[in-house]
Amino acid sequence: MNIKELIGARIKSLRQGKGLTQETLAEKIGISSKYLSSIERGKENPTLDTLIQLANALKVELFEIFLYAHEVSNSKELKERIQSLIEEADVDRLKFATKLLRAVFH
Repeated sequence: MNIKELIGARIKSLRQGKGLTQETLAEKIGISSKYLSSIERGKENPTLDTLIQLANALKVELFEIFLYAHEVSNSKELKERIQSLIEEADVDRLKFATKLLRAVFH
């Protein structure tokens, strides 16, 4: 699974956990159910505004959409995913990731 698929799977999981259909959630935030389906399948790149609207409609904090570790099957896959992200990141993203990791682990 790539990052878009993981985020999409997380959105789907949150939606289903709230007992919402794609149609209902899409209507709440003013997008088509087809677009939401594409997001959930990892085929679309939702904007930050769309992610914020999804979080609000799902009554979760925005960061919770990115808590998708449970969608990954094992620690080896998680480590490979992190390594792949590190290899693709530019200096600014690496700096941000370092700050984020410090906040999480301290």
